Amino acid sequence: MAKRSKTKARKKTWKELSPMAKFGTITAAVVQLSLLVAAQRDISRRPAEEIRGSKALWRAATLINFVGPGSYFTFGVKRRPAGT
Repeated sequence: MAKRSKTKARKKTWKELSPMAKFGTITAAVVQLSLLVAAQRDISRRPAEEIRGSKALWRAATLINFVGPGSYFTFGVKRRPAGT
């Protein structure tokens, strides 16, 4: 039976990442922060009657990367009927 190595793979430092990996990381961070700011701003400006649930709960939920803001805009905002 072959011995299994018990060493963990070492994480790369920023300097060791390829230019494409750095670009992808920065792009993901910008998108995440943009979604967070947009959701927080919308919660601040939108009346409580137009939000499903409490504003405080949605504020906390938007702090979860990508999932929180996406959930808020998908499920938290009450949609107006078309033509209104």
